[in-house]
Amino acid sequence: MPVVLDPDAAAVYTAFQEAGRPAYETLTAPEARAYYTQARFATNPEPPELARVTPLAIPAPHGTIPVRIYVPKDPRRHDGLSPALVFFHGGGWVIGDLDSHDVVCRQLAVEAALIVISVDYRLAPEHKFPAAADDAIAATKWIAANARELGVDAARLSIGGDSAGGNLAAVVALAARDGNGPAIAGQVLIYPAVDFAMTHGSHSEPETSVLLTHSVIRWFRDHYLNGAADVDDWRASPARAQNLGGLPPTYVLTAGADPLRDEGDEYAERLRQAGVPVATKHYPGQFHGFFTMGKLLREANVAVSEIGAWLKGLG
Repeated sequence: MPVVLDPDAAAVYTAFQEAGRPAYETLTAPEARAYYTQARFATNPEPPELARVTPLAIPAPHGTIPVRIYVPKDPRRHDGLSPALVFFHGGGWVIGDLDSHDVVCRQLAVEAALIVISVDYRLAPEHKFPAAADDAIAATKWIAANARELGVDAARLSIGGDSAGGNLAAVVALAARDGNGPAIAGQVLIYPAVDFAMTHGSHSEPETSVLLTHSVIRWFRDHYLNGAADVDDWRASPARAQNLGGLPPTYVLTAGADPLRDEGDEYAERLRQAGVPVATKHYPGQFHGFFTMGKLLREANVAVSEIGAWLKGLG
């Protein structure tokens, strides 16, 4: 599939190349985390003002799962309770944290007029699969069980994330469907990684190797998974789930210059075929990771606004 970068995206890509940006596969996990978190200052837009931002520690078998709660100035309310989005950050299950996605969570809270709860799940390689998935599932269950205390309407609880976070959101939706809840109102999958087989055509197209490359994905995979057997586990590769029926309404975003493009498109189509209401948005001239770069890319802010509108449409 021919890919032509949007002029803004092309300028950003050129700037990264000229800056001598190191490839993640040449770094240790701690080095990559520090680099990724620092890069947000150059790419994230100004954070919108909210009513409050509150840290919270969710109890878990291994200790606690840190989360950050974003409450906009004028959230939608019904009987005093607001809809909420449980958000899982991207970063290949190895990098990223609450700070790397702080601004985009603030934006989503404002655009969708709801509470956003960002989850700081455990990272690999210190915590191999299925630690991240276990944390995502546990955090969502706890939030649903304690929704009223958080000011959240449990009947209007959605999940979402970008890249690895999209993977975790898809896993949570499957786990909720098959494990007696909680009820999920919708899922937002932003250029999600859904199949660790990594055999889709977009993984091998030269035009998709922009920032995220096939070799970087292998580096993430090797840090996260315990071995080849994990590839077929639906908690690692939700696309390997045989049945996608009964899942909540879904929004799938894909980008043209992205190795994960084809697996995201295929997952959306499989959801449709299973009878799930699906909205899709494709950004042909963007690369993987653009969603958080609203300081440099106009389409990143457009994407946030459109997802906010979709979440409002869920009620």
